[in-house]
Amino acid sequence: MGFRIRFWGVRGSIACPSAQHIRYGGNTSCLEVQVDDECIIMDAGTGIRTLGAQILKRGCTEAQLLLTHTHWDHINGFPFFAPAYMPSFTLHIRAGHLKGQGIRDVLSAQMDNPMFPVPLEAMRCQLSLEDFVAGDSFRLGKSLNVRTAPLRHPNGATGYRLEYKGKSACYVTDTEHVPGQIDENILGLIEGADVVIYDSTYTEAEFPSKIGWGHSTWNEGLRLCRAAGAKSLAIFHHDPDHDDAFMDGIAAEAKAEWSEAFVAKEGMEIVFE
Repeated sequence: MGFRIRFWGVRGSIACPSAQHIRYGGNTSCLEVQVDDECIIMDAGTGIRTLGAQILKRGCTEAQLLLTHTHWDHINGFPFFAPAYMPSFTLHIRAGHLKGQGIRDVLSAQMDNPMFPVPLEAMRCQLSLEDFVAGDSFRLGKSLNVRTAPLRHPNGATGYRLEYKGKSACYVTDTEHVPGQIDENILGLIEGADVVIYDSTYTEAEFPSKIGWGHSTWNEGLRLCRAAGAKSLAIFHHDPDHDDAFMDGIAAEAKAEWSEAFVAKEGMEIVFE
């Protein structure tokens, strides 16, 4: 199978299923990374619900879930991840941003009364939850190396670099840049990467009024990619107010600036040969 990435949710903040969000998709953040027989899930936004149905259909029995952070748009699909309720399924969850407050407690609180009628304990899969510190490195399976870095975001977030047989993909959301300054944490993480999936929630015109909200622009992603010698940029975490027509404009503007920049869409796949 090699190294394959599929986008199951590309939005930020809140899901926006409407006729104006068809071409790019309305589900919140969720990616699937397939490496040989390994299934790695990045974030558990609303896109994870459809992914879960596909995992069951494929007969997959195990997955790794790596969370950037636990704001709602990145975990609100988790209670609807059907494989987690199957005793025959194994799910490993990791998070690197909580600093003393464990990932088990956070996910359990989301599913506790009166927020949700089904508790975490109803998930009958073989469930393991592990906290690490953003900046740590570890290995998944036999040959997937994972490097991490802390991101600039309210309550913290973690960026990931996945390396497999000479290919690398970086998942860098949610993060806010400081105008005129290169984020050294991100720069080191994405150096020479084949693709950088980057938080591009706002336009340059929108960004000044959103400072402190913890997000960035595709223009900053492009600057980082060029400084780090990365090979391509996937524009990600689209604002729910940016409908298909708006995103078409961003796609054209970014492509004109750099031929290797593109807008992530639900269902899009990146395959490394």
